[in-house]
Order: sequence, then structure tokens, then C-alpha cells
Amino acid sequence: MLYGLGTTIGAGIYSLLGEVARAAGYFAPVSFLLASLLAALTATSFAELSARFPRAAGVSLYVEQGFSSRGLSLIVGLLVISAGLVSSAALLNGFVGYAQEFVNTDRVIIIIGCAVIIGLVAAWGILESVVMASLVTIVELAGLFLVVAVNDSALFSVVERWPELLPPAELGSWLGIYAGVLLAFYAFIGFEDMVDVAEEVKNVKRNLPLAILLTITVTTLTYLLLMTTAVLALPPEQLANSSAPLAELYMVGGSGEGALISFIGLFAIINGALIQMIMTSRVLYGLGSRGLLPPFFARVNPRTQTPLNATVCAASVMLLLALLGGLASLASLTSVIILLLFVLVNASLWRIKRRDRLADDVYSFPRWVPALGAVASLGFVLIQIGRYLGSL
Repeated sequence: MLYGLGTTIGAGIYSLLGEVARAAGYFAPVSFLLASLLAALTATSFAELSARFPRAAGVSLYVEQGFSSRGLSLIVGLLVISAGLVSSAALLNGFVGYAQEFVNTDRVIIIIGCAVIIGLVAAWGILESVVMASLVTIVELAGLFLVVAVNDSALFSVVERWPELLPPAELGSWLGIYAGVLLAFYAFIGFEDMVDVAEEVKNVKRNLPLAILLTITVTTLTYLLLMTTAVLALPPEQLANSSAPLAELYMVGGSGEGALISFIGLFAIINGALIQMIMTSRVLYGLGSRGLLPPFFARVNPRTQTPLNATVCAASVMLLLALLGGLASLASLTSVIILLLFVLVNASLWRIKRRDRLADDVYSFPRWVPALGAVASLGFVLIQIGRYLGSL
């Protein structure tokens, strides 16, 4: 669960909060609530599939099982790897900006140093990697709850001010809420990476689905608490115009400088890159072990049992992409890729549930759940494509 929280509650919320406030205003908590419901539809599919097929290369394997196509499975696996590498490279570039607030060091040196450290930790061992990611995740969560705690008077004012947070039945208000949903949805992306460590989870058919559902639940509650506190403590316009809204909220609460929150945000970014690296190396390993990629990627270290070759290759590509820079458009494309993968995963489970009998030790959700998840994800894809075409 901590591994999942590390990739969902990461760098995104530290910069996304102001953008959602800009779109939805005082109704931003409603946007987060609706986004959590959309994310939960796909999370339930991942939870069930992780118990049905507890193997690495999760999304690729699920699509192969659903559509009986090894070619499509390979394409999906490569898309997952591409999304992970571009995302981690973009996070490294984001890390540079935070780091240079504290140390005057060249961008290239910071990126190389971070990439080497991330690669070494990922190659060290799954237990060590997840323990380190979990510790940073706890720090991230502590930072968010600290912001809430110093603004406790604003949060408690919800008893009198709750009507301000309820949207009226006006089209204009709901258009803003919908725009906020589109932004907030991306703060929930990350739980899909959890299935790629399935072969390293003990009692996987019980623990992994439970961890996925707990991750979505904790993420939702945390975001709702934080967003409600934010719009009650500061006007949405002020949040929207702030370059570091969480740091500003911390200062508004009477706690002096916001350097502490910025420092925590720095670790949130590097933690997200580490988790993406772990995920990417496991997908490479899974594709290699199933014969879809050369067996070179399926070799594991005899001592740590980590896919060392896959980790070294993934870290090298991540470093190259990070040094090239200019990844903003690629990061946006990554979000569309992930949504496409959500469509395929939900559709795969829908087909599998129609075709196969369920094992006794696997919990099953109703068949309409993955169908609704596929439709919702496809809707997001079409909207994003429409927005992109409209900007040309």
C-alpha cells in the first residue's frame, strides 16, 4: 500500500492543487471526489486481475489474456515501459528546479547523480527499494497532513461554511467542476504500477488487491481533506496564482517559511521516479520471461533476485531522456497512453469474466464495473485528443 501511495500521492498533488482550484473554485473538493470515483472503477479491475493473474508485466499480461493476442500484449508492454521512462525522466527534470533552490549545482550533474542513485536503489533489492520508497511516502503524507494541521481553524470552519462547497444546479459551475475532474484524475494515476511487482508480493491473491483498494481509499480521503482545507484557508484565486500553493498554505497557517514543504516536495518527486523505475524494470523482466522480448531482460541477480539487466537498461534510457529535456509534451502524451491502457485493461477483464470461470480464492466485481471503467477512460482519451486538436 505504501508503494502504491508513493506513486499516487507524489509530485502531482504538490503542484496540481492550484490548477484544480483555478478550474473549479470552491467546488474543487467535488472535482476530486468525482475523479476518485472514476479512478476507483479501473482500480477494481486491476485488483481483480492482479489476483487472477499474479505475474509481472501486469497490463501486458492482462491484455494478452483478454484478447488472446501476443502482438497486442507486446505493444501494450512497450507502451507501459515508454510511459514509465518518460514519466521518470520528466520527474528528474522537475527535481532539478527544486534542488537548485537549495544548492547551486549544474542541471546535468544533478540529473546524472539522481539517475545513478535511483538505479542503484532499484537494483539493490525489492525489499530495500520498497522500504526506502515507503519511508519517503510517509514523509510525503506527513507533509500534507502538516499543511492541514497548521490550518486547522480553516478546516473546522467547514461546519459554518459547507454551503460554499456545494455546487448549484448551474451549467457554468459544473463545467468548471468537470475541468477540475480532468486535472484531478491525474493525481490518482499510479495505482496501476502496483501490479508489476506481483511476483514479489507474499500471499499475492489477498494482499495485492487489498493494497490497491486501500491505496485508492487513502488517496481519496487525503486529497479531500487537503483540498477542503485549501479552499477554506485561501481564496481559490490566490491558490491558482501561487507557484507553490502548499508552501503558501503552510505559511498562511502561521508556520513561517515554506522551505520545509518545498523540501518534502523535492523528495516526493524523487520517490515517484524511483517507483517508476521499479515498475519499468519489472515490465521489461515480465516481457522477457514470457518470450516477448529477449531473455536478456529476464535474468535476475542470483543474490538480490532483482532483474538487474532490465534495471540497468531502464535507468540508462531514463537518464538519456532526462538529459534531452523538453519533455512537457511527452509527459502529456504519457497521460493519454495510460488512459488508453485503462480502456484495454477494463475491456480485457470484461471479456475474461464473460469467458472464464472464477477461482474460489479470487474476489470478483460485477461485470458492469469494468464496462463502465472502459467507457469512462475512453471518454477522457477522446476529450484529451479533442483538446489537443483544438489547440493546433
